[in-house]
This record gives sequence, structure tokens and C-alpha cells, in this order.
Amino acid sequence: MPSFISVVERLPQQGAWAPLARGARLAEGVLTGKDDRSVSQRIALIAFSTRIVSALIAYLSQVLIARWMGDYEYGVFVMVWVGAVIIGGLACFGFQKSIVRFVPEYQERREGDLLRGVLVGSRLQGLITATVLAVVGVIGLKMFEGSVASHYLIPLYLAAICLPMLSVAEIQEGMSRAFNWADLALWPTFIYRPLLILLVMWVALAAGFEANAVTAMGSAIVGTYVATVWQFVALQLRLRKTVPAGPRQYQTLKWIGISLPIFLVEGFFNLLTNVDIIIVGQFVPPDQVAIYYAATKTLALVHFVYFSVRAGAAHRISQYYISGDRARLEALVRDTLHWTFWPSLALAGLLLLVGKPLLGMFGESFVEGYPLLFIFTIGLVLRASVGPAESLLSMSGQQRICATVYFLTFLFNVAMNFLLIPRYGLYGAAVATAIALVVEAAALFVVTWSRLGIRCSILFAFGPSWKAAEESRA
Repeated sequence: MPSFISVVERLPQQGAWAPLARGARLAEGVLTGKDDRSVSQRIALIAFSTRIVSALIAYLSQVLIARWMGDYEYGVFVMVWVGAVIIGGLACFGFQKSIVRFVPEYQERREGDLLRGVLVGSRLQGLITATVLAVVGVIGLKMFEGSVASHYLIPLYLAAICLPMLSVAEIQEGMSRAFNWADLALWPTFIYRPLLILLVMWVALAAGFEANAVTAMGSAIVGTYVATVWQFVALQLRLRKTVPAGPRQYQTLKWIGISLPIFLVEGFFNLLTNVDIIIVGQFVPPDQVAIYYAATKTLALVHFVYFSVRAGAAHRISQYYISGDRARLEALVRDTLHWTFWPSLALAGLLLLVGKPLLGMFGESFVEGYPLLFIFTIGLVLRASVGPAESLLSMSGQQRICATVYFLTFLFNVAMNFLLIPRYGLYGAAVATAIALVVEAAALFVVTWSRLGIRCSILFAFGPSWKAAEESRA
């Protein structure tokens, strides 16, 4: 039976059918093309589609958990869970992103020993470091139990158990992206894990456990371990078919030297995007934290556009930079700017239209967070205007200056949050975060222009496309 695309291609190429025929040819290129542009578009499409599905799953699961627990216990849970995810990412020490650079580099240079070494060493590093941090955290909690609010104490102990698998999952995600395995990179973390957490909590509540933050964190432990172990097994099976067996070579100091600035970039980026929730928890009760978190989750889909484009483009940036292919690098940057900005703008507008009923799904009290969406949107759209600029810097040897940008922006964000939250509450946190995103976007634009000579902004993204660059090379 002929495919839809083959049928459409037989239609007249002019008149009313022409746009449909052109769209079919474009879709065929994205879905089946073997060139670099098609592969990157396909990875970005898979990543974005997965994140849309995962966003729906995560959002609905958060809605159910919030309704099961109530806003107070839900606020306790999200405070602890967000902190655990941040620390789990920090425990990778940048290997979750540097692995995306190392894999294509070693493949390009046919350095199989180093490739096998970094595939094993990166995961061991994440596991060991996260375990050490978890032990240190437990000891610290024991020593300062009296200064920690009682409703946070047991969930924090449980969060420590999650840290090793959270870290390994991040490194395995980066590893899978480096091999263009978008499904294996995204599904375990963004689909399997939230579904498992929701399922385990539903079973726990049916078995008579209390609907509180302790039960939620216990469910998170089970979901995180099962999803990460499954990802490990699936990844090993694919690697056996892709990477020939042989000896391993380790360049630990070199890897750390490259990963450390990336660690600072990723660490400050994660802190920048989540520190407001942590600081809000220091000034307002858990039920207000829950409202603020629900508002940020409602706009999470806008973040997913950026994440998806970065997933499809980061390793290509590294490849073109290493090979010295300036024309394709600049054309890729222009394409990624369009892929990031316009979908982000459209999604932000759509979410503003439906934001109030979406927040109402969490509970009646959550609707008071609707005005926060408008403040967040300003920062998110302006940040999207520079696309994955930090990937361009990190993958082209400018990770140190990129880390400096994020460090300074993080300090600015923290200062703004401490200044505005005591006076204006949740609105102060939203304004501080939006301003920090604008400052971050402006700084990344200036740095990419001054260091690489590339104007990474949607305002300058109307030159030749990647396709035109490919045709000029032919």
C-alpha cells in the first residue's frame, strides 16, 4: 500500500495542491533524510514530541499528586524533589554534557580506546560522586536536625537515596544523545519515571499509606531506580552493537578539565532556573510554594522547545567546530534560532490563553498563580530569542566564559529574589526570574558575538539557511 507521502507527491505540483506537495517533500526529508540537517531536525522533532508527551504526563501526574496530597504536603514534596534533581545534576560534574562532545570527537578521530573509556568512566564518576554527596547530606542532616523544619526532614533523608540514580540517568541521557538515540535519551527520564512515580504512589495510597510528602518521595525512589536501571540495560545492548569491544583508555585529568567549566555552566543554569523555588520556600509556607511551582510547571512546555533544539544540535555544533566548517556552523546556528524562537513564542501565547483552567486542575487555590504566567512569559520568550547559545559556546571551546556568564547571572538572580520576595512574595520571585532570564540572554548574545563572531539572536537569523549552505558546498 503506497505511503501518504508517495501519494501526495503524485499530485499536481502547481495550483491548490502545491503547498501540500511541498509540505510532503519537506516531511519526507525530515523523517527519512540521511544528511546532517535532516538528522538534527529529526532528533529535535523526536525530542520535542517526547517532551510534549512527557509534559502532559508530568503535568497530569503533578495534578493528581497535588489533589491527593493537598497544597501543603505538595509544597513540601516539590521543594525537596526540585532540590534533589538539582544536586543530582551537579553530581555529574559536567560529564552529562561533555560526553556529547567526547563521543563524536573520538568517533571522528577513530580513538576507540578513549571512547570505551569515557563511556564507562563517566557513569562511574556520576555514581560515586552522587553517593558521596548523599552520605555527606545525611550526615549534615543528622548534625543539624534541630534547624530543619520537621515537615522537610524525612523527605530530605529519602531524597538522598535518589541522588545516585538521578546522576547516572543524566549522564546516560547525554550519552544516548551523543549517539543520536533520542528515544533512549528522553523516554526513561521524561516518560517512564513520572509514570512509575505516579503508579507507585497510587498503589501506596490504595494500600493505606498516608497522602503526604514522605509517601511521594518513597514513590520517587522506586520510579527513579527502575527507570534508570532499565535505561542502563537498554543502553548497554545498543553500545555492544555500535562500539567494538576492546581495551579502554582513560584521560581523567583531561576529561575533568573540559567537563569542569561545562559543570559550572550546567550547574549555574540549573540553579538559575530553579533557585527561585528554593528561595521562595525560605519566605513563604509550603502551600504558597505549591502555587508558585504549579505556575512554573504550566509554562514548562516553552522550555521544552529550547531543550529539544539543543538535543538535536549540540553534537553537530561540536562536529562542525572541530572540523573547521564555519559555513555549516553558522547556518546551523541560524536554523536553531528559528527552531527555538517561533515555537516558543506560539506556545507561550497558547499557554497564556489556557493557563487559568490548567492551574485550576491542581485545585481552586492554585488559580491565584495565573498572573505569574504573564511575568514568566516575558523572560522565557526573550531568552528563546538567543536559542541554544550556551551550547554554541560550550561545544566550541568557550565553556569558561559561558560558565562566567551563568555564574554572574545566578548571583544576580539570587540577589533579586532575596530583594523582591520579602516585599512582593510570589510576584517578586517571578519578576526576579524574568529579569534574570533577560540579563542571561543579553550576556550570551554579547559573548557569542565577541568570542565567535556569530550574532546569536533571532534578529540576525534571516541569512542563508543550512540548506543553502549545503547547496553552496555542493
